[in-house]
Formats: sequence, structure tokens, C-alpha cells
Amino acid sequence: MSIRRLPPLNAVRAFEAAAQLGSYVAASRALHVTQPAIGRHVKLLEEWLGVQLFDRTSRGVELTAAGRQYHARISAALAQIADAGDELARQGTVRWLKIIAVPAFAKRWLSPKLEAVSRMRPGLKIVIEPNSSFTEVDGKSADLGIVYGMPGDYRGARAMLMQPRVFPVCSPDYLDRRGPIGRVEDLARHDLIHYDSEWWNLWFGTVGVDMQVSADVLYVSNDHVLALAEDGRGIALANEVLVREALEEGRLVRALEVEVPLESYQLLAPPGPLSADVEWFLEWISATLREEFP
Repeated sequence: MSIRRLPPLNAVRAFEAAAQLGSYVAASRALHVTQPAIGRHVKLLEEWLGVQLFDRTSRGVELTAAGRQYHARISAALAQIADAGDELARQGTVRWLKIIAVPAFAKRWLSPKLEAVSRMRPGLKIVIEPNSSFTEVDGKSADLGIVYGMPGDYRGARAMLMQPRVFPVCSPDYLDRRGPIGRVEDLARHDLIHYDSEWWNLWFGTVGVDMQVSADVLYVSNDHVLALAEDGRGIALANEVLVREALEEGRLVRALEVEVPLESYQLLAPPGPLSADVEWFLEWISATLREEFP
């Protein structure tokens, strides 16, 4: 018996969302991926099928005749798949996945995606505990942890999720009042907001500038620091994961275009084999970060 030849299912999902919502932008928000990712998926599906599915317009996208025909069939099929999963999930027991994560990552990147993630894994309930000081996961208080730091700093590190680029950010209002900033050395005369006493100095050294600054005040989390920057209180260092939405919405702007990778997001797990749900979550978060920040 031969196995059915199926199109790339992520591409089908992206096409269905764009067709239903009428734009790549709306589809990207609904699926929590980037707009270019939706475009790549649709192009892949069009190449696989050998037909054009959308006409691109100034208002968004419109289905071609072939696109309308295909959308009608795959929408019904996807609805059946969703209904089948819901039926089984109602029959099964609820499973919990408890995650400890550094606060800024938990609030600014992971939490907004949880509703969509729960729909992908019927029967799985995810709980996130923001925590800025944990260094390992014991399997009792949490199933896994997500930290941000240097490799080798944590016990039980199972995977490096990504090493994001770091750069200075501030509010547009602050830059209008105090800018422009032409060189890294110009930051010395600005109000720098500190989360860690040495993070700015690490960044200066990594970009090749011999400059040292000291902190009069340290704040409890990167999220607090970025909130102060959004409020026009000064310039903060930020990694691209935490500020992508704020940059897109204009709450923050880059103070300088200089950027370097510093620390990395790592996944911690207790000793022993990983559960199927933890394995699934690791695959999902790794793939999503790679797609959003290629």
C-alpha cells in the first residue's frame, strides 16, 4: 500500500490562514510567525502545486480561482483534523507542563503564544512561572526551564535555543530629545539603564570599544529595564527576541545599529529521559525561534 503524497503541512496551514484573513500580516499574527515566513510558506505551496493561489494587491491578497477551489477543500479537511483532536482530548486526562522562565522572555515572547501552542497539543496545559534567579530544574517544581546566560553557567542544560543579537534601544521621544547618536562612544553622555552591573561593559568590549560605565541603580529584570526605556527614561541594552514587537510597533527604536551576540537562551531539564510533551515543546520552541530569527 503506497503512502499518500501530501503537501508541506505548515505551508497548507499558512495558506489557509492567509486565505481566511485576507492578508499575510493578519495570518502572521494569528499563527505567531513573521510575515515573511507566511510568504515563504505560500510560495512553497504554490511551487508544490504548480499553480498560483493568490493575487497580490495593495490591500492584501486575494484568492485566484485555483486558490478558491483549493481553499474550500483544505478548509474542510483541516476542520476535520481539528475536530478529531478535540474529541480525543476531551476523552483523555489533562496533562500539565510546568515551565520556569526568565521574566522578560516569559512576558514578552512566550506568554503571548500560549493560546496558539495549547491548540497545537490537545490535552496539554502549560503553566509559566517567571523566575530570574533559578539555575537548575529538579522535575518537581517544574518540568523544564528557560534561562538566558553564558554556556556552562547552568546544570541540566539540554539545548541552546538561540544566541540573539544585542543592541541599544530607546524611545523615539528620547532620541528626538537627546540624539542623534553617531558612535558607540557617544553613549557615555547618555542615560544608560542597567539590569546587570557589567552587561553594558561586556557589550562595549564585544563591539571593540574600550569604555567602562558604572551603575548607580540596578533594576530587577530586563522587562523592567525595557519598560523604562519605552517610557523615555534612557537607553537600554536589549536582545532582539525581547524587543521585536516593541520595535515593530514603534514603542522603541534602535539607538545605534551596532549589534553583537552575547549570551544565549538555553533549555534546562531534570536528569533522565524527557517526556513526550517536553520533547514536543523543545521541538516547537526551537523551530519557532529559528523561523522568527533566522
